[in-house]
Amino acid sequence: MSRILITSALPYINGIKHLGNLAGSMLPADVYARFMRARGHEVLYICATDEHGTPAELAAAKAGQDVRTYCDEQHLIQKSAGEAFGLSYDWFGRSSSPQNRQLTQMFCEALDSNGLIEERVDKMVFSIDDGRFLPDRYVEGTCPHCGYEKARGDQCDNCGRLLDPTDLKNPYSAVSGSTNLEVRDTRHLYLLQTKVEEQLRAWIASHDNWPHLARSIANKHLDEGLIDRGITRDLAWGVPVTKDGAARPGFENKVFYVWFDAPIEYIAATREFFDAQNDPDGWQKWWRLDQGADDVTYVEFMGKDNVAFHTVSFPATILGSGEPWKMVDTLKAFNWLNWYGGKFSTSMNRGVFMDQALELLPADYWRWYLIANSPESSDSSFTWEQFQATINKDLNDVLGNFVNRITKFTEGKLGGTVPEGGEAGPIEEKLYADVAEQLAEATEALETMEMRKAAQAVRRIWVLGNEYLQEAAPWTAIKTDPARAGVIVRHALNLVRLNAALAQPFMPFSAGKIAATVGATLPLAWPSADIRAELDTLPTGQAVAAGEILFSKVEDEKVAEWTARFGGAEA
Repeated sequence: MSRILITSALPYINGIKHLGNLAGSMLPADVYARFMRARGHEVLYICATDEHGTPAELAAAKAGQDVRTYCDEQHLIQKSAGEAFGLSYDWFGRSSSPQNRQLTQMFCEALDSNGLIEERVDKMVFSIDDGRFLPDRYVEGTCPHCGYEKARGDQCDNCGRLLDPTDLKNPYSAVSGSTNLEVRDTRHLYLLQTKVEEQLRAWIASHDNWPHLARSIANKHLDEGLIDRGITRDLAWGVPVTKDGAARPGFENKVFYVWFDAPIEYIAATREFFDAQNDPDGWQKWWRLDQGADDVTYVEFMGKDNVAFHTVSFPATILGSGEPWKMVDTLKAFNWLNWYGGKFSTSMNRGVFMDQALELLPADYWRWYLIANSPESSDSSFTWEQFQATINKDLNDVLGNFVNRITKFTEGKLGGTVPEGGEAGPIEEKLYADVAEQLAEATEALETMEMRKAAQAVRRIWVLGNEYLQEAAPWTAIKTDPARAGVIVRHALNLVRLNAALAQPFMPFSAGKIAATVGATLPLAWPSADIRAELDTLPTGQAVAAGEILFSKVEDEKVAEWTARFGGAEA
């Protein structure tokens, strides 16, 4: 049994997340965490709300709240939304926690003592109409590299280049739209990433096991040339800047940049978790190599727009500290799930959001669709029509149909119990081989975090169940050969149990219902390669009950209703 640390990109605090956010980090991380637990590993799945920066301040002001109250409220909302979607975090922390404040300040002081922090006078964009310095992402304009006209001051979403606000052409304030901007002097701390470039290159090169997307983004930023990054901002809300345990002179009214403190929250949230368990030193065995973390496998999940920060800036912080911190082993990056070819947008309220999705259908419908159509090799687009087809074909016609057919038949013809007697024949031998092949593919795909491929293999096992029933025809065998009918039904019912185990990572709520039809309960271990044994697990005489309909079809009328409410192709 291994120890596996899993983190997913921190959801920002300024409103509940949309389906694109869910598909790009939180949901695949949860599927992987559930799979690894079912394999018997010790898993610690950590996430948190990312609470600092201008967006939180502006959202709080819009809500008529002070920023702390706003973040308190939004943290609970996002935590509840995650739980409603079955996200099995061991801990869902907060980047505004005392633990993160202490660790962030500690990292800066370690970097400073190693000569990797430098005070510089910056020329930063000041919005005269807004009366404030504008954080990077709140200056927008034309990218100097690709000409994209809505590039942000920290990064161009079109070409992926990291930017500084003063790089932009035709800049304007994203807060007010004002072009009444000027560049003013302000003093900030810089992390001298250029001094750890060779260490970064060697570290990234040592991870040839990373999926292609993450590796290519990391190398792209190295090849373009590292720059030293400012790690403080002219804001009131955030982690205060300290030196030797007191406010750093000249930085009394500044805080750390959100992209400096947010990744440190992965460590801090783990510390929050163990503090809550009255084990204040327990976090160190997951994060400190000198305290036992050398046997931990650390996996990160995130959208492609976050990769640069997690392959360059955060590792530069860790490496530059000179301390024995655990660093990521595998970084799984996802492309974007788009909304009809355009982007989901929290600020523009474009797309379907997590709370709205659950008003329409249960969480497992969305979980299955998002994983089965995971944006791994390229961006993908959500459409109502594709969603309808996936739910109807996969969940209703294949999985739901198989479970319903065999459990109802058992109730009606065999007294609602697992039958005994009879020996497996050629049809069962073929079933063993076919299921074993697809199970091996699903297992390997989940181990390598290939979500779409794993879902496809699991679906093929559902199909095999229907094909087996169709070929073996227990409804015909029971008339002339009850023993043979017993063999067929017993194998099919055990396949129901196996399908419940397979469904656990993808659809945890439905998995429990499927297991209950054959008297099994969660958690179930991930099926072994010994399919003959897996299909002979249920005791004869075990009660079987069909239960409620597992999945309802999405009718055309619903698609029309949802399109009218949320939009569709015209987006």
